[in-house]
Amino acid sequence: MGDRQDHTGFRPLADTASGVLDPVLRKRAGINLALVQSWEDVIGAALGAQSRPLKIVWPRRAHEDDPFQPATLVIACEGFAAIRIQHETGEIISRVNSFLGFAAIGRIKIEQKPVATAARPRRKGPPVVDAASEKRIEAATGAIEDDGLRAALARLGRSVIAERIKKR
Repeated sequence: MGDRQDHTGFRPLADTASGVLDPVLRKRAGINLALVQSWEDVIGAALGAQSRPLKIVWPRRAHEDDPFQPATLVIACEGFAAIRIQHETGEIISRVNSFLGFAAIGRIKIEQKPVATAARPRRKGPPVVDAASEKRIEAATGAIEDDGLRAALARLGRSVIAERIKKR
């Protein structure tokens, strides 16, 4: 999570909570907090709002020398979302594996159950930064070939700069 601190030396509560919850989730459900928090971004807003990842089930290995086998991602969803997930299984596996950084998931298991839809705060529009900051962001990300990655890093840069401005 990093050593993000404000000027008083205290770490944000979210960092502390993530640091405590991530190992617990990983041990109990085989899933990391980053995937749970980024679920809508990983599989898309429409489907992400109707589902949530529950756990990752890793196959048992009899010996240490057994070859790696991908895990099963268990997803909770309601009604019609189950059909959409079933039809988009290959794409979802690909996106989750890209998010995790390796071919961790080989199949998906769907569990039809209510998905808690806590009142989510409305997303604000993208942060606005001054022209000089925008030029610095473009210069820093201009050499990145992947359009999606370049756009994501530019959004991150704008958010960081906007947060710094807000704290002044």
